[in-house]
Amino acid sequence: MVSRSEPQGAVGPRRDTRGIVDAPELFARVRFRRRAPAPPLRPYLEHYWLIDWELAEPYASHVVPHPSVNVVFQQYGDEEPWGEVAGVGLQLFTQKLEGRGRVCGVQFRPGGFRPFAPGRPVSDWTGRRVPVGEVFETPSRVGAGAGAGAGAGALGASVASAIVGPDDEDARVAALDTYLLGLGPEADPSAERAMALVEQVRADRTIRRVAQLAEAEGASARTLQRLFAVYVGVGPKWVILRYRIHEALERAEAESPGDAGGEPDWAALAAELGYSDQAHLVRDFTATVGVPPTAYAAHRPR
Repeated sequence: MVSRSEPQGAVGPRRDTRGIVDAPELFARVRFRRRAPAPPLRPYLEHYWLIDWELAEPYASHVVPHPSVNVVFQQYGDEEPWGEVAGVGLQLFTQKLEGRGRVCGVQFRPGGFRPFAPGRPVSDWTGRRVPVGEVFETPSRVGAGAGAGAGAGALGASVASAIVGPDDEDARVAALDTYLLGLGPEADPSAERAMALVEQVRADRTIRRVAQLAEAEGASARTLQRLFAVYVGVGPKWVILRYRIHEALERAEAESPGDAGGEPDWAALAAELGYSDQAHLVRDFTATVGVPPTAYAAHRPR
């Protein structure tokens, strides 16, 4: 059986850039950092992610999403700030940034979101972006000034203003802590099980098929599919494939033609990641990222 302990190293934010397409270019244009949430929230959350920018010309960022739900509070220019729940993204996510703006995001551990919104399976939010006031039933102390009779939109705007408004970064992190703790998440053994299983897939690249994961867990593949639908939002096969693409993207980022080692050996990488041949890896990579892996690696700066 999979250990139910918190993943190793979970006391701080992840440091890798997996999923971010051309991370150096993004970091050159925006201020990006990750922050740890309050200790009671860490079993459920990967980290907070904060972005600020002031751009002279528009820039489009691209991310291959993790199998995670995100809650995102954002403000663009002088627009009213707002918050939304972003379910697991099935496709490449592209966001155009221009002028000035600020985003305060919450990345949940895969499987960690449902204790905050237990009324519906996480698959109901997959591929969707929904205002926070339509997802969370319990108002937080943050934004309470919206009034007891405030609608979902007004409550969401009030919460977003309280979170993205402070110029002090620590104040923004504290507001996120207050908001999420105010939702009153309760321990859920099934959520813990789902989080541990996804973490096993992420950490163990020898897991290439759902049957392997089911055997290690002592459960049927169908049981895992139901668990993942309710708590993760996508099936275990999808999670395995997505982490494969993250690995291939990271290799393409690290080993561009300007490096001493040249491009990755795509055929060897395909076999290492469990693909039956290089063509399958190329097809999945192209469908997800938008260009073949060789073209992506060639585009990387020398």
